[in-house]
Amino acid sequence: MWGDIIVGLLIAAMAAGAVIKIVSEKRKGSKCIGCPYSKDCSKRQGR
Repeated sequence: MWGDIIVGLLIAAMAAGAVIKIVSEKRKGSKCIGCPYSKDCSKRQGR
């Protein structure tokens, strides 16, 4: 029972971390999250 709760909490924490990462990158203006060229690529220039 405790194992199930711990696993559930870990999965929830990973999902929350992913959402926080996506939101923070979008606020910075990144179009392609995780891409090293996301601030310089052609998608950012409106193409």
